[in-house]
Amino acid sequence: MSTARVESLSTVPSHQHIVLRTIEACRLAKEAAGAAAEGIATGSSSLLNSLRLRERELDALDMEVDSAVTSVITEVEPTQARELLACMKFMISLERIGDLLLSFANSAQAAAGRIDSDDTRDLTRMATILEKMLTDAGDSFSNRDVGKAIDVLRADSEVDRLRNLIFLRHIENPQNIAHQASLQIIFMTQSLERAGDHAKNLAEEVCHFVSGHTIRHVLKTYDKPVEQMFIDYLRKREGH
Repeated sequence: MSTARVESLSTVPSHQHIVLRTIEACRLAKEAAGAAAEGIATGSSSLLNSLRLRERELDALDMEVDSAVTSVITEVEPTQARELLACMKFMISLERIGDLLLSFANSAQAAAGRIDSDDTRDLTRMATILEKMLTDAGDSFSNRDVGKAIDVLRADSEVDRLRNLIFLRHIENPQNIAHQASLQIIFMTQSLERAGDHAKNLAEEVCHFVSGHTIRHVLKTYDKPVEQMFIDYLRKREGH
């Protein structure tokens, strides 16, 4: 981080500084997902190796935010305290995403040269979707934008679909085709799918932070997609 950036952050209130650091962590996680996508698509060891540095940076931010929130939370207004608690929850998921992407990179390097084109395509697509989910999660938190959070929830189903396709090839294998590096491919797929689940948690936290309710609590009795149910709830609330 540049000196000018550090100085600019030092001039903002403590609780706002924590929010900015959380947004910075979202950016780092998004960049890590992008590096994973490009690394698997091109077979670039340098890009995959860069995930280790980003994982360390996310760990450091997690510890920084956790310590800062503990110090500040008793000194702020209730609305700001809610915001700080959201930051802590964000950092837990973002730190875990960093771990999962590092695990993905380790498996990718172990399978180097043995990943076929179908798996490369689907894994690249999964990582690219994850990158977009993290971009939208960061934007939704920064701008209190529930619409962006809904986009993250929708995207998770495509990550799950791609996971199922890869598992079908390597576990069920109905065509009985010999595949290489199946164990590593499965580990990589699980890492991306679980990272997607954590990105979905970020979106749900934004919905809770903005509305004061969880999606499940507000709409658990309705037989609709969760995205549509939450939109209906917000429209109903705005109409009162």
